[in-house]
Amino acid sequence: MSWWRPSDIGFAVRSKLADIGHAAGLFVRLLGPGARTFGRFGLVRDQIHFLGNYSLAIIAVSGLFVGFVLGLQGYYTLQRYGSAEALGLLVALGLVRELGPVVAALLFAGRAGTSLTAEIGLMKAGEQLSAMEMMAVDPVVRILAPRFWAGVITMPLLAAVFSAVGVIGGYIVGVVMLGVDAGSFWGQMQGGVDVWRDVGNGVIKSIVFGFTVTFIALLQGYEAQPTPEGVSRATTRTVVMASLTVLGLDFLLTAMMFNI
Repeated sequence: MSWWRPSDIGFAVRSKLADIGHAAGLFVRLLGPGARTFGRFGLVRDQIHFLGNYSLAIIAVSGLFVGFVLGLQGYYTLQRYGSAEALGLLVALGLVRELGPVVAALLFAGRAGTSLTAEIGLMKAGEQLSAMEMMAVDPVVRILAPRFWAGVITMPLLAAVFSAVGVIGGYIVGVVMLGVDAGSFWGQMQGGVDVWRDVGNGVIKSIVFGFTVTFIALLQGYEAQPTPEGVSRATTRTVVMASLTVLGLDFLLTAMMFNI
């Protein structure tokens, strides 16, 4: 008995290609009306407040505890080699290069991404998007594009907050609790962190993650089945797909940035 047929494989391939085509078409439509979107900056501003301000608490608290752990583990590791004074450099590089953009993007996907997917999915289930089309209003331009650009703007700001609070957490553990010299902590950090190579690469990562997570969230909401179960599945797909994509892109970006 055959468990698969060539026709089944062909149908699956065609379906995936169609999904990729729909996603590419939506991405182009989101990028196209950029000037028109920022012409109504109030829409983007409201979404920046919604996505950024409501995600700030979890970003700040998570950054603080990541800084605590990084400072504690880094201190005991560096102490073996008599290099505890380099703790500030270790904490800063770990945060601005990797942990800041990546962990902030994962938290952003779980907090803001799911909210975007659920909101767009419920609007589709309530036929609000269809009603806008009946009134000759493009829902992509009016609803999706402001949320897309707001996510792109918000993600680097949240990653910067995460890294800054994480450095403070590392300082509290390393200097206040464990007795590392404060001058060495900040001096090693200032001398070893390059603005363009380290901080700049982290900013580029956070921008790419902002594009990716926000687009996946909007796509899943826009393509969700207009039922409660469909919206629920779309929200779950947003978290899974965005998280895996962020981790994969992080590896690719790191390999390219530090091999140039």
